[in-house]
Amino acid sequence: MCYGKCARCIGHSLVGLAVLCIAANILLYFPNGETRYASENHLSRFVWFFSGIAGGGLLMLLPAFVFIGLEQDDCCGCCGHENCGKRCAMLSSVLASLIGIAGSGYCVIVAALGLAEGPLCLNSFGQWNYTFASTEGQYLLDTSTWSQCSEPRHVVEWNVSLFSILLALGGIEFILCLIQVINGVLGGICGYCCSRQQVRTCVKMR
Repeated sequence: MCYGKCARCIGHSLVGLAVLCIAANILLYFPNGETRYASENHLSRFVWFFSGIAGGGLLMLLPAFVFIGLEQDDCCGCCGHENCGKRCAMLSSVLASLIGIAGSGYCVIVAALGLAEGPLCLNSFGQWNYTFASTEGQYLLDTSTWSQCSEPRHVVEWNVSLFSILLALGGIEFILCLIQVINGVLGGICGYCCSRQQVRTCVKMR
């Protein structure tokens, strides 16, 4: 089993997920494609936490590129002393994974809070407020109440869709980074890349 190839696969996946997180977060600033709500500060406060741009996006690129750089075509078995550096690299990738876990965790938490509180919108009384803040997220199950927000148009659907996407993407990133923690520990202890023949040789030597 080649732990480096597994890490590289995870790294490439994280790059794609990070790009999607950044795109979803940017879209939250422009309900219905309009820019005036951002300039007038009529957006949910959790939009300004940059959870998708910073947490699930830019911060996730660091461990992603570390993971991609771990895999080499010339890796050899778990008994070769010349691969001690590669073992250390696999163990150090655990630290990068923890950064990824922190970033994705931040993205998940902020997205969940944004969903629970609901959007900032203009209600039927002509006031800008968090109309669904007191519902503790129950408004998500009752779409008939979404019409209470008159402006921006369809802002509830916009926020729910994009925060849900961020929640899902952040959750996947968290799982992948957690897998790399395990993969990095195993790769550091058992060897960077072990073929079946090398494993049998290693066992015989013991």
